[in-house]
Amino acid sequence: MDKMTKPQIEITDPLSFLKEFTAARIAIGSTGSSIPTKQLLEFKLAHAHARDAVYSVMDTEVLEDALAQFHRPVLQLHSRAENRAQYLQRPDLGRKPNEESLNRLADQITGDDIVIIIADGLSAIALNENVLTLLQLLIPKLLDANLKLGPLCLVQQGRVAIGDDIAHELHAKLSLVLIGERPGLSAADSIGAYLTYQPKPGLKDNSRNCISNIRPGGLDLSLAADKIFYLVQEAFRMKLSGIGLKDNEGLLERE
Repeated sequence: MDKMTKPQIEITDPLSFLKEFTAARIAIGSTGSSIPTKQLLEFKLAHAHARDAVYSVMDTEVLEDALAQFHRPVLQLHSRAENRAQYLQRPDLGRKPNEESLNRLADQITGDDIVIIIADGLSAIALNENVLTLLQLLIPKLLDANLKLGPLCLVQQGRVAIGDDIAHELHAKLSLVLIGERPGLSAADSIGAYLTYQPKPGLKDNSRNCISNIRPGGLDLSLAADKIFYLVQEAFRMKLSGIGLKDNEGLLERE
C-alpha cells in the first residue's frame, strides 16, 4: 500500500495585518520551507516590472506636446551618455549635458528664478505617467507667487546632478529636477524631486533637497506639489538649499 503524501500547509504570518499600511513585501507567509507560489510569482512579476522601468524610454514627443499648455519654451536635451548601456555603466556621463545641449542652452539664457528639468533617470515610466499631472498642480503655484519660470527641459539619459549644469548655463537662481527614481519591488513609477538654490557644476548631494516616492500609490501628487512649493519658497527666503534648509512645515513654533 502506497503511503499517502502529506499535503503542505500554508502558514499565515501573524503580522499580515500590517500589509494594509504598506506595499512592501512583508508577512508573505510560508509553505513548508519556502514561500507560497502566489507570492513567489508576484515577486518575479515585480522584478520584471522594475527591469522594464530601468530600460523604459521617455516619450519626449508626447511630453513636449503636452507641456505646450504651460506656454514656456521646451528644450530637448541629452546627457553625455550616448545610450542606456553607457548610462548605466558610466554614471558620470549622465551628470553632464552633451555639447549639442550646451549650445542649445546658450541660446536660451534669460536669468529666470526657476528652471524645471525633467529627466528620465532610472524610470522613464514614472515621467510618462505622472510628471504632467504633477506640473499641472505645481506650476500655477509658482506663477501665482510671481516666480519667473524658465524653459522646461526634457533630458534623456540624465542623472540628478545634470540639473546643476543646465540651470547654471541658463543663469537660473534655482533648479528643480523631476527624475524617475530607481524602481523597487513595490513601485516602478516614482518621481524624485530635487531642488538646488544657486546651482552650479560640481555641487554635492548636501546642496540639494529631495522629495521622494512621488506617485499615486506613494506621496500623493497634490501633496508633493504643496511640499515642493513650500521648499522652493523657503529656499528663496533663506537663500540656500540642502542640509541648511529644513522642512519645518506644520511644526509648532517655540515661544
